[in-house]
Amino acid sequence: MGMSVTISAASAQDAEQILKLQYLCYQSEAELYGDYSIEPLTQTLDDLKAELGRGHALVARLGGEVVASVRGEADADGTARIARLIVHPRMRRHGLGGRLLDAIELQFATAKCFRLLAGHRSETSLNLYRKKGYEAVARERTTPSLTLITLEKAA
Repeated sequence: MGMSVTISAASAQDAEQILKLQYLCYQSEAELYGDYSIEPLTQTLDDLKAELGRGHALVARLGGEVVASVRGEADADGTARIARLIVHPRMRRHGLGGRLLDAIELQFATAKCFRLLAGHRSETSLNLYRKKGYEAVARERTTPSLTLITLEKAA
């Protein structure tokens, strides 16, 4: 009998597993943009723990292993900023990213809108976000090889 993936709130005890997963997942992004100094690869465990304490974070577990995660914070204007949607490479293409995105949106039931960022070459992520109703509202070139696309959807 196979195990099911469960989604739950992340705790401080999950921080180390989340950071290791983040490091693994962002290797492909770093390669895509030719930049291994991106913030997800340089974030420290203490920084991640502080981030987890400020907002909401969810993890998806397969047994005791964290195989996916997402984070979000709401601002005073009612915008929920969603970040770091990551799924272990062996768990991709099974709908887990979409499930986590839906779940984090539910954490911000009083939000007026949802906002997230994606790199212009990150087609898999961009396709997921468009499928979930997000639309590009801005583009900002942050480095010669990276343009960040801001996507939003009404709550």
